[in-house]
Amino acid sequence: MRTLLVVWLTLSTTAAWAQLPDGHDTTPEPTRPEAPVTVEPCAQGLPALRMPLAFMPGELLEFDLDAMGAKAGKMTMRVQRPANGALPVQVEAQTNTLFSKVRRVHGTAVSYLHPRTLRPSRYTEDATENETHRKVEVAFGAKDRSVKVDYQIGDRPRGVANYNFDKDGLDVAGSVYLLRQLPLKKDLQVCFDVYGVRRMWRMTGTVIQREHVSLPLGEFEAWHMSGTAVRVDRPSQRREVHVWISDDARRLPLAAVGTIDLGAVRATLTAVSRPGEKRIEAQGTEDLKW
Repeated sequence: MRTLLVVWLTLSTTAAWAQLPDGHDTTPEPTRPEAPVTVEPCAQGLPALRMPLAFMPGELLEFDLDAMGAKAGKMTMRVQRPANGALPVQVEAQTNTLFSKVRRVHGTAVSYLHPRTLRPSRYTEDATENETHRKVEVAFGAKDRSVKVDYQIGDRPRGVANYNFDKDGLDVAGSVYLLRQLPLKKDLQVCFDVYGVRRMWRMTGTVIQREHVSLPLGEFEAWHMSGTAVRVDRPSQRREVHVWISDDARRLPLAAVGTIDLGAVRATLTAVSRPGEKRIEAQGTEDLKW
């Protein structure tokens, strides 16, 4: 889903962690072959995760999506009950009436995560952009580091793609939950591969600093992460992303900023619902600049 890809890449996705989900790559192919360029491998894998998990089944996060400074739609992220040895997390995004004049989108993605390592075994997308229905099934192979993609766009013939990842392979939905479990500290560097928009992207990032953030949802101390996602098969395509994660037991993904073909986009957390806790909703002002 392109909404996730820019804002989370990986709340950014990876190459995108918050793009509106259109399920395909709109960048035109070059008229002449690009000079061979390789993406540097990750120097090391991701650090060991913090335990216990900062989230649990039943947690629901709600976001406003902004594009070019205007409200574009809504996004939710929901942790589902464990099933068949996996912890599913579901992301749903939909454009509002205003943005639908530019691009009308309604899409759902589900990442099936290992309940301890938070690495995905499977990832699915089901989205409709304007009148075109798109479905994607992705299988991750931990042993051979493979990523097998099966997709269907409208009435076109079924498509397949096969990739490999370097040290860690994630998807744009599940990567958000893994980021929440990292031992965040100033100058921590991370590198991982992430699937999004039928491609693999290499995400490299650094924890810039701990900042005080004022959002309509409340006041938070948060870790500011800055990174760049580069398309592995075409390094000329890259996205800058910024993510803020609360420095508390909940490790909430407060906001993410990135770019898509239409300009700057942002996802901002507006409500949190967790089992056994009072629902928190946006009601104040913010000072986060983007």
